[in-house]
Amino acid sequence: MSRDLLHLTVAAIVCFEQKFLLVEEKDKLTGQRVLNQPAGHVEQNEDLLGAVKRELLEETGLILEPSAWLGISQLKAANGHRYVRLNIVFEPSSLPAQYQPQDSDILALHWYSANELSQAALPLRSRLVSDAISLYTQGVRLPLSLIQPTR
Repeated sequence: MSRDLLHLTVAAIVCFEQKFLLVEEKDKLTGQRVLNQPAGHVEQNEDLLGAVKRELLEETGLILEPSAWLGISQLKAANGHRYVRLNIVFEPSSLPAQYQPQDSDILALHWYSANELSQAALPLRSRLVSDAISLYTQGVRLPLSLIQPTR
């Protein structure tokens, strides 16, 4: 596989009052509206936690601190690319009164319980979304200390 087809990504699994924050966006391959966690590529010279906090801010307007992580997910997508994704947990005790996406690709923000998400009108971007929520609801929490900082 060409290195150009391998992508290192991060996703923010935000849970507040037993609901998960999802972004509504257009799938670039199909043009269909889909639900995803705030997520994206790790950029050059960026560490993993910095990348997920940046993606969270860009896609939701929220500045939060991570509390744990769920591990690494992998997906071979329909476009032939392979995505390696670190799922980082955010469990805020409160949220600001106002927040909104900074990224114009984000069409809306939605809060769903795990059960509501299974009934959502829009499809999930990929199984990575439901896999992360499943791990979270199963109680998986890995300490952030297992992600070594950049030196």
